Amino acid sequence: MEDKKLEKLRKKLGYERKSGWESVKGDEVFSFAEAYKEFLSEVKTEREAVHYFVQRAAGLGFSENSSDRISIANRGKNLMLVRKGRKPVADGIRIIASHIDCPRIDLKQVPVYEDNDLAFFHTHYYGGIKKYQWANIPLEIRGTVIDKDGKAVSVRLGQNEGMVFVVPDLCPHLSHKAQDDKKATEVITGENLSLLAASIPEEGKGKDRVKLHLLKLLNEKYGIVEEDLISSELEAVPAMSAMDLGIDRSMIAAYGQDDRICAFTSCEAFFDVEEPEYTAVVFLADKEEIGSEGSTGMNSLFLIRGLYRAARTFGEKLDEGSMLDLLSKSGALSADVNGAVNPLYKSVYENDNASFLSSGIVVTKFTGHGGKYMANDADAEWVAHIRNILNEAGITWQTGELGKVDEGGGGTVAKFLARYGMNVIDAGPALISMHSPYEISSKVDLFETYRAYKQFILKG
Repeated sequence: MEDKKLEKLRKKLGYERKSGWESVKGDEVFSFAEAYKEFLSEVKTEREAVHYFVQRAAGLGFSENSSDRISIANRGKNLMLVRKGRKPVADGIRIIASHIDCPRIDLKQVPVYEDNDLAFFHTHYYGGIKKYQWANIPLEIRGTVIDKDGKAVSVRLGQNEGMVFVVPDLCPHLSHKAQDDKKATEVITGENLSLLAASIPEEGKGKDRVKLHLLKLLNEKYGIVEEDLISSELEAVPAMSAMDLGIDRSMIAAYGQDDRICAFTSCEAFFDVEEPEYTAVVFLADKEEIGSEGSTGMNSLFLIRGLYRAARTFGEKLDEGSMLDLLSKSGALSADVNGAVNPLYKSVYENDNASFLSSGIVVTKFTGHGGKYMANDADAEWVAHIRNILNEAGITWQTGELGKVDEGGGGTVAKFLARYGMNVIDAGPALISMHSPYEISSKVDLFETYRAYKQFILKG
C-alpha cells in the first residue's frame, strides 16, 4: 500500500484521468444514448442531418424569422442555429461548430455500367477512408437527384427497402498475386470501389441489357433517366444500424460518429439552454472531411452572413469593423472527435498525451501534423478557461493528441474560426476505429460531451 503522505501529495499536485462511469448515473447515460442511436440509424448524409435538426429546432420555436431563436439552413447541407443571450451580441458570442459530413463513397456523375452481365455503379471515395474496409460490407444509397425540370428527387435504396449493395472483393483462393503481397493502401484501388447493383437483363437482343434494366427500375421508382444522374448527390453509406457494443452495453458501434456525435450533442445541449449568458451559436458544417472548402464548408462566409442577419433580427446594427471586433471577443469550441487508444495497436500512441475511451470529453489544444502544421493551437488562457468551466460543473474530461509526434495527424474546423481572431479549442469525445464504416464510442463520453457543451453555452 502506498504511503498516505505520498498519496495525498499525488492527489494534490498530479493530473490523472478518471473514468466517466465513476461520476455519472447510468440511467441518464443509457437513456441519452438510445436517442443518439436512433438518430445515427436514421441520419446518414449531411442533407438528412440538416433536415433532422431543422425539424427538431422548428418544434422548439426556431425559424428564420424568429426574434430570438433563429434557424438558417444553407443549400440543405449546412445549418446555423442562434439563440439570443442576456448580453448584447456586440459583447461577443459563443460558438460550437461541428461537421455533419462523413467519409463515404460517392457515386460518379455517369455511374451505371455493365461488365460480364453484371451492372455496377462507378464511385469516387470521399474523405480519408481505408478502402479495403469498404469491400464486402452492406451498403445503401442515399441522396438527391435534380431532374431535367429542376425537381429534387430524394433517393433511398437500402436497408429499409430490404436490399443492399456491395463492393465485391476477391476470394482468398485467388488473391495471392493480385492482393496478398500488396500494401494495405493498394489492396483495393479507388477505381475498384464499384458497387454491384443488378444482374437481370432487359428482354430482347442488344448490348448492356442489365444496365438498361437497372435504369428502367430507377425510372419506374423515381421517374429519372440516366442524364439526371449527372445532376445528383448520391452517397453509398453502410447499411448498418447503430448498435450497443459489449455485454455491458457501454459502447456504441455505428457509422458516421465522426462527427455527428458532436453535432447531436451540441444541438441537444443548445436546445436545453433557455437563456445563455452570451448569444449562442451552433454551426453544422459540410465538407470538413475534404478540407472545409466550398459554399457549405466552414471556410465559406455563411457564418458571417448568418451573424449579420441574427444581429439585425435582435435589433443590433453591425458594420464590417464592428463585426470583426465582435468576433475577436468571441469564443468557440471546434466540436470534433479525437482518436482513442486502441490497445491492439499501442505503438502509435504516447499514453501520457493520448485520449482514452470512457474518460470523458477530450480537450485537444492543437491538431495538425508534422510540427503542428495546418493546425489551430489554442492559447493557454483559453485552455484554462475551458478547464475551469468543466471542473466547476464536475464534468469528466481529459486531454489528448492524435497519436505520437510524426506518427500521423489530422485537422478540424478550428483554424477557420481562429482566422477571425476568436479563441478556439477542439473538444469532443474519443473514438476507436475512426473513419471506418463502424466507429466505436463510449456512452459515458457521449453524455459528458453533451454536459460539457451545455455548460459552455451556459457559462461560455
